[in-house]
Amino acid sequence: MDDRIAVNPHICHGQPCIRGTRVMVYLTIELLEAGLMPVDIVRDYYPHITSEDVKACLHYVADLIKNHNDRN
Repeated sequence: MDDRIAVNPHICHGQPCIRGTRVMVYLTIELLEAGLMPVDIVRDYYPHITSEDVKACLHYVADLIKNHNDRN
């Protein structure tokens, strides 16, 4: 999953994005929070990504939360 998310200071001000796109991780998480399913996000908002990309965003955020205490 980690190979699907990229952080580049020259793309989207360094926000984590789906690799090869400018779709920021937080945008997909907000759509999931609004009740959309990954397939809906792909179909209605970002047809150039996959449901696996959306799941990788969830995985990325879960890892951030899980490892938060390790960084402090």
